[in-house]
Amino acid sequence: MTQHLGKILIILGIVITGIGILLRFTDKIPFIGKLPGDISINKENYQIFFPITTSIILSILLTGIIWLLSYLSKK
Repeated sequence: MTQHLGKILIILGIVITGIGILLRFTDKIPFIGKLPGDISINKENYQIFFPITTSIILSILLTGIIWLLSYLSKK
């Protein structure tokens, strides 16, 4: 049980580190938030942003990575 919890914590730490690195460099990735289908509404006093297409693509990528890790861990 303790080894299983340790493995989960290590994986969770790697995931959080990866997300932190990704967030740190998102301004340098040109297509994040600027894809067709991402909605941006700019008015005088407010700005609303819905990154729909970006969210879908990131979801597909993360699903593929998680599936691959799950597949490789079964072998």
